[in-house]
Amino acid sequence: MAKDTAKDGSNGEVRLPDPVEMTLAMNRIAEQAQRLVADFVARQAQTPADGTAAADPMSIAAPFSSLPANLSNLDPFNLGGAFMEMTARLMADPNRLIEAQLGLWQDYLALWQRTAQRLMGEEAEPVISPAKEDKRFKDKSWEESAVFDFIKQSYLLTAKYVQTAVRGVEGLEGKTAKKVDFFTRQFVDALSPSNFPLTNPEVLRVTLETGGDNLLKGLENLLSDLERGRGQLAISMTDYAAFEVGRNIAVTPGKVVFQNELMQLIQYAPLTETVHKTPLLIIPPWINKFYILDLKPANSLIRWLTEQGYTVFVISWVNPNEKLAAKDFEDYMVEGPLAALDAIKDATGEEGVNAIGYCIGGTLLSGTLAYMAAKKDARIKSAMYLVTLTDFTDVGELSVFIDEEQLGALESRMKSRGYLDGQSMATTFNMLRSNDLIWSFVVNNYLLGKDPFPFDLLYWNSDSTRMPPAMHSFYLRNMYQKNLLVRPGGITLKGVPIDLRTIKTPTFMLSTREDHIAPWKSTYAATQLYGGPVKFVLAASGHIAGVVNPPAANKYSHFLNDALPASADDWLAGTTQVPGSWWPVYADWLKQYAGPQVPARTPGDGKLKPIEDAPGSYVKVRVVE
Repeated sequence: MAKDTAKDGSNGEVRLPDPVEMTLAMNRIAEQAQRLVADFVARQAQTPADGTAAADPMSIAAPFSSLPANLSNLDPFNLGGAFMEMTARLMADPNRLIEAQLGLWQDYLALWQRTAQRLMGEEAEPVISPAKEDKRFKDKSWEESAVFDFIKQSYLLTAKYVQTAVRGVEGLEGKTAKKVDFFTRQFVDALSPSNFPLTNPEVLRVTLETGGDNLLKGLENLLSDLERGRGQLAISMTDYAAFEVGRNIAVTPGKVVFQNELMQLIQYAPLTETVHKTPLLIIPPWINKFYILDLKPANSLIRWLTEQGYTVFVISWVNPNEKLAAKDFEDYMVEGPLAALDAIKDATGEEGVNAIGYCIGGTLLSGTLAYMAAKKDARIKSAMYLVTLTDFTDVGELSVFIDEEQLGALESRMKSRGYLDGQSMATTFNMLRSNDLIWSFVVNNYLLGKDPFPFDLLYWNSDSTRMPPAMHSFYLRNMYQKNLLVRPGGITLKGVPIDLRTIKTPTFMLSTREDHIAPWKSTYAATQLYGGPVKFVLAASGHIAGVVNPPAANKYSHFLNDALPASADDWLAGTTQVPGSWWPVYADWLKQYAGPQVPARTPGDGKLKPIEDAPGSYVKVRVVE
């Protein structure tokens, strides 16, 4: 395509297309796009929407035609009342609002003046700059072009004004204020100029260079994601064809040696000639799949622990359907860790284990230990909690999804289906980091027309799981909404009132500094709760990267402090920062509970015979292909 160029007064150039050729290209795109959409609609008409019956040709409109008559149900996040209250309080203080508007106008005046300076070839300092971690404006044109620099800064100023005004409203109840702030940020992030073709210089440049082929490819990607999500948009985060569970991820050798309705128990093959006498049991979250701890050999915690001379077992939870709708939190305890303890004795002859619980798997571990304490059952010799909440007083931004109206709507949806769809859970967590986990892929996949990069962690992140209604409702109401787990007798499991203070098991706690799912100061509260010896370690990075941090990578750091003051801030003030992974710290701590060396155990040596090779069949059940 022939192109002219026009200077914009900055170091960059805006290249303008030949209008005739651009018109022809857009007509070609429109014709091809029409065919693509027609093909997509035809496939939707032929493809079972639920896997059982062919979809009606009008199925795309079905979600809208089935909207309830009750208008309150049209607000699934219960935002209407929150924003009405915020608006009323904001308007009740007009002086504060006028002051904020004057500040915005002054900032805009300064921006106009500095943009004019740039257009005349002069240097000018920006009025506002994006945060260092903000990747939306990394393309050099956002800096080099005075036009796009103005667009960027005007957006940042407006975003700052809106969020400051919302956060400055006085008198809002705490949960309402968090909800308004969170969804205001979602709105502001969605309106970023980087998300629109005409205001994103990189998208414009690629469109001109390719004659619009990027937009055509982007439409193909969009329709493919709609088809993959069976009518719901399931944004592709990685090249899914590049990975396969059991082929190039989750490949640590082992066998499934036991299974029931809720889990398969995997015993890993030894990688040393001798092993510690006491086996190690890992209880992962059932909100995600266990292989986050076994992505590749280089970053697999499971393989690393096996290399340290442990007989490692891991629970692989089932991806439940409507047949398991009645399974509750108690069932997960009985058919999960308690069943695993019995199976490990059959497999190794050992009654005692050391246990690791990850996220909600750790929450289950704490409840199980309290139940076992009441039953005088001491089979778990030590407990390690990875980014685990037990005190749900402050759960960060996840609290915006936990109110009576939203829980009621969620329970209605789960009851009608028999499970909570895995995509719903994935969307909730992605919204906590929407720029990184939603909008960056919208730009890359749909506007730039690029294929997502192969990344094992994002493959795992997209491999969502369903939730049984009984379990999920119990968890959300009793933990997140009512915070009953930390109240003595607040929760009863198998007829036993639970009291976490009765847990005397030696405890190792690992939390992460940038965790947006289990805020570390909230997890720290458990150090004041357990009755046995406790070691608390804080790792850098977040809920996943801070955990999956092998020593060989030499990434991130961790913080140590043997004292356990009541305040998390006081603990942090007394820490020593240590470079590198926390894994060796746990390995050193664990040795005191691991027992002497014994000959290595191979799966199948004991009473339990192998059912199938690791990683088993339960983990391979996918919600979205």
